[in-house]
Amino acid sequence: MSKRTLALIAAFLVALFYAGNFSIAKGVTPEHVGPFGLTWFRVLITGIIFWTIFLVSGVREKIDRADWRRIAVAAFCGVGFNMITFLWGLSMTSPISASVLMVTTPLIVPILAVYFFKDSLNWIRILGILIGFAGAVYLILTTASSDTATNPVLGNLLVFVNSISYAFYIVLVKKLTAKYHPLVLLPLLYTFGILYITPFGLMQGLAFDWASSIEVYLGIGYVILFATVGTYLLNLFAIRTLKPSVVAVFVYLQPLLASSIAIAAGTDMMSWNKALAGLLIFTGVYLTSLDRGGKAAVKS
Repeated sequence: MSKRTLALIAAFLVALFYAGNFSIAKGVTPEHVGPFGLTWFRVLITGIIFWTIFLVSGVREKIDRADWRRIAVAAFCGVGFNMITFLWGLSMTSPISASVLMVTTPLIVPILAVYFFKDSLNWIRILGILIGFAGAVYLILTTASSDTATNPVLGNLLVFVNSISYAFYIVLVKKLTAKYHPLVLLPLLYTFGILYITPFGLMQGLAFDWASSIEVYLGIGYVILFATVGTYLLNLFAIRTLKPSVVAVFVYLQPLLASSIAIAAGTDMMSWNKALAGLLIFTGVYLTSLDRGGKAAVKS
């Protein structure tokens, strides 16, 4: 089997693991452990795993003093605030709505790139951003309450805030990943993440019922091992082998896979407002990805 084929499989598994996370995490929080507590477990155990990998790998690099502040801020946006708002929002909304809103990150990154990298926006990309945001606002305001969506407006809003936070993380970490090895950065990012999340998640984490069923433990294990550790490592392999445009296709598969899993598992159901919002968001993302010549941007 060729390296490219393995990379394609890895990219698909990343999309599948993330898609499954919406329904599986929803089955754990808030019924068995609060969203802050689950986030604390997720970041704490993942941090320990990444530190173990770092120590075994033998990779060593000195961090410049000027970069510590950027690492701390990137960790806040990509590990601390980002993960808390995601699981907190997911605990109050439906898996399908959350998965659709997660795709709004590509709409936000170009706006931030204008400020951080002096990029420019043409009218097509501006139109795409407006259409995508219209879809996000429509979904946030129209998702109806249900047994799995106890407060969908607030839940959807938190998931959208999570996407904004992750977009900041992508922009902030761009220079860091070009300068330092991922196995050096990851333990540091998660160490800061543990510091940020512990004050909020410690009490919910300690309140966890350790006599819970094996299904609950398997759900928590999935969130940590598959949706966090596994997705990052597989995505790293995929990005190094495939073009970013190819990897992006699998990212856009996540809502479709997440919806299929949620419907099959009975944790959510499709509705017209979710489908319409998804269409608007995907249209916006597509237009935003176009270059100045009106063609989809492809980077080698």
